[in-house]
Amino acid sequence: MSKLRRFWGSTIGKKVVMGATGVIMIGFLIGHMVGNLQVFIGAERLNAYSRFLHSLGEVLWLVRGVLLLSLLLHIVAAVQLTRIDLAARPVGYGKTTPQASTFASRTIRYGGLFLAFFIVFHLLHLTLGKVQPVPFSLTNVYGNVVGGFAVPWVAALYVVSMIVVGLHLYHGAWSAFRTLGIAPASPRPVARPVASAVALVVWLGFTIVPVAVSLGWVR
Repeated sequence: MSKLRRFWGSTIGKKVVMGATGVIMIGFLIGHMVGNLQVFIGAERLNAYSRFLHSLGEVLWLVRGVLLLSLLLHIVAAVQLTRIDLAARPVGYGKTTPQASTFASRTIRYGGLFLAFFIVFHLLHLTLGKVQPVPFSLTNVYGNVVGGFAVPWVAALYVVSMIVVGLHLYHGAWSAFRTLGIAPASPRPVARPVASAVALVVWLGFTIVPVAVSLGWVR
């Protein structure tokens, strides 16, 4: 326990935890995206997929528990690392020209805060049906998706949120891979092909659904 406490108490330990939990959540996002894209196959397919997930029973709850724990550890580590960074440099640098940083890395903290609120909204919207504008159904997931995204402001919120997700993934995936030793150091730190591909695919995969419903491609 003392070793675990020392590990968590160190800056490196917190970064490793952020990287590991980040990889777990990236895996979930990709799986979730693939599941969502079945809306283009039709109501029967998407609803069947939902029934399959719920049939997993305890396994599904185990996955949810791992995701929730990963999210909480990710947020706590991020907050603590931010406090350490601010304490080490209470007065920011003067005006500088970014060399290796990107817009995504410079806004990662604000994006993370935005996503925390969006996750709550998303759960209330399409998981619990508390802000669903049409009658919510546990069995008709297709109807929930189409009815939910048929509301312009809801679709717009998801589109904007997916932009933030893409930016967060662009820096977060690169940082996680570097921290965990999956990706080696590069003489061109701004060139991030793998992180760019992950961010682009996830952004597009999630954005196309509310856009398709708004344009009437999915009804």
